[in-house]
Amino acid sequence: MRLATYNVEWFANLFDREDRLREDDGWSGRQDVHREEQIAALGHVFGRMDADAVLIVEAPNSGRTQQTERALRVFAERFQLRTRAARIGFANETHQEIALLYDPDVLEVVHDPQGPGVGESGDGVPRFDSLFHMDLDIDATKDRVEFSKPPLELAALSRTGTAFRLIGVHLKSKAPHGEEGRDAQIRKSIANRRKQLAQAIWLRERIEEHLARGEEVIVMGDFNDGPGLDEYEKLFGRSSVEIVLGEELVDPNARQLLNRRIDGLPSTARFFNPVEDRYFQALLDYIMVSPGLMARRPAWRIWHPFEDRECWEDKALNEALLTASDHFPVSLDIEI
Repeated sequence: MRLATYNVEWFANLFDREDRLREDDGWSGRQDVHREEQIAALGHVFGRMDADAVLIVEAPNSGRTQQTERALRVFAERFQLRTRAARIGFANETHQEIALLYDPDVLEVVHDPQGPGVGESGDGVPRFDSLFHMDLDIDATKDRVEFSKPPLELAALSRTGTAFRLIGVHLKSKAPHGEEGRDAQIRKSIANRRKQLAQAIWLRERIEEHLARGEEVIVMGDFNDGPGLDEYEKLFGRSSVEIVLGEELVDPNARQLLNRRIDGLPSTARFFNPVEDRYFQALLDYIMVSPGLMARRPAWRIWHPFEDRECWEDKALNEALLTASDHFPVSLDIEI
């Protein structure tokens, strides 16, 4: 089975209020990319990946008239994809949902959130659309932590009978959006990192519950973080990726960064810096698996247009990856 995670930049902009694809020459959310160009590029990338399930970060919106699952089915039908079924968890207010697009012939999934919700009694880690309380700034007062994009929790069963938990995540960005002046940006960056680490701790506690019950877990998505990515990490000792990985979960790309190797570091995203007039790259997207799945011959791949040989040599795929999003897919082939 091939599982993948893919952050599609402003996927929501490609659909109208009735979830029809807007295949026209209007501008998409991508810089200097028309909607019809991004839609065609995405169709090409999804078709070439041919994954059995894709965790889509920044999936189309769910709101008064829009439905994420309907929009993804429209997209899948347009490009005749096997992944023709979709599931989301708790919708959010950011127009960037977390959803799984999958092939129902090989995988069954059910939205199965764990833990007590707001106002509910019960033991265990709170549900991800609820509140988590912890002291963020060492003032002996517990702060309220919320997910702007609650992780997607799925109970999954493969066609061959393998059961596992799949958790899709999009952790809070550390960037100081909307702040002017260096001091304000520093304060905002530190506050955002505190919130992100709190979200990572919340997620890690849920993972530990599953591991304690002997369940296999796959955690995938955009963590907006990685060891050594910014100077503020030194204030807190660990990145959110390290917290979620713990000692048990495995992602070879993350472990390569943890080992502080400087040769051939992987990356999953490419952004343009207008101040320096150049592009920079980062490793932000991960697929982490529990120890029991390591016997299933897992093989990771980053579909990077410059770093993956096939993606570089196939000019159509190369251009599609660069047009489709500022992130590139990460896939996992595994015998489940």
